Amino acid sequence: MASQQANVSGITGRYARALFDLAVEKKALDTVESDLKTLSAMLEESADLRAFVSSPLYSRDEQLKGIAAIGKLGKVNDLTLKFLGVLATNRRLSAIAGTIKAFAALLAAHRGEVSAEVVSARALTKKQLDALSKKLKAATGQDVAIDARVDESLLGGLKVQVGSRMVDSSLKTKLQNLAIAMKGVQ
Repeated sequence: MASQQANVSGITGRYARALFDLAVEKKALDTVESDLKTLSAMLEESADLRAFVSSPLYSRDEQLKGIAAIGKLGKVNDLTLKFLGVLATNRRLSAIAGTIKAFAALLAAHRGEVSAEVVSARALTKKQLDALSKKLKAATGQDVAIDARVDESLLGGLKVQVGSRMVDSSLKTKLQNLAIAMKGVQ
């Protein structure tokens, strides 16, 4: 299986591997992937949700009830909901973001793809994502699974990370580099 080549480690890697193996066994990879993308978007949009999953102030029971409500709201399938329940029971909800990334890496390796994390100042259109995917495929020689997110502080441009390679063409970084260069001139 190609997923054995994915580099996942630590607690998030172990949980992601367990979820991945269960999803393969239940033939639910696409469903779990969709659920995790929904959950990731919910985490990115809600500071309250991020605080809820990372705070030790909530009891195990409160986190279990909260996760059940979030599962209903996000319409996640039973396998994903049970997995989230295991995280809550084991007091590991704070590892959910890392687990989602590790699962995406396992899935990309399973599909023969490489993962690319793309951060932009504004949400990229489908056309822009397709064009970027083609360019990255030409550069890497493999299909590319893009995990796109928005960081408005970039002002413009992109940050693209594929494996250990990072290309930062954001306006924020260019302005910071210009400021550093100007300090050297004075």
